[in-house]
Amino acid sequence: MDKIEVRRADPADAAELTRLRVVMFEGMGRDPGRFDDAWRRRNTEHFAARLADRTRFAAFVVDAGGAGLAACAIGWLNEHLVGAVHPSSQVGYVANVATDRAHRRRGCARATMEALLAWLRRAGVAKIDLHASPDAEPLYRSLGFTEPAGRALTWLA
Repeated sequence: MDKIEVRRADPADAAELTRLRVVMFEGMGRDPGRFDDAWRRRNTEHFAARLADRTRFAAFVVDAGGAGLAACAIGWLNEHLVGAVHPSSQVGYVANVATDRAHRRRGCARATMEALLAWLRRAGVAKIDLHASPDAEPLYRSLGFTEPAGRALTWLA
């Protein structure tokens, strides 16, 4: 893979995006037994539906030369209240950045992230959030991500 070509994913890529989501979770130490056929089917259907909304959801991918996808970066727009610091109510969220093991260390994650960030900027966002794994943190920092200014808390049901 000499030149990295990034393209925008479409609903036909949903199953491969699901496979890469499992690759990402396994890399984070999650139990692969949690991702059974029913989960994969639900996830694939979810991706297909979300990818049809080209204004609020996007995935950028690198093809693996006829063998599925090598990498992906997925994100969407969240509508927030208009803030005092950021006049846009649009906040971007990046999730599911993953590279197949056979294609790592070639710049695929960076290329898909750069394409996703460009899409989010064109949508007018002034703030983009993500959760970083320790392995991915250097990439995100090199792209300009820092710790949030405020104390973030999460509530889980």
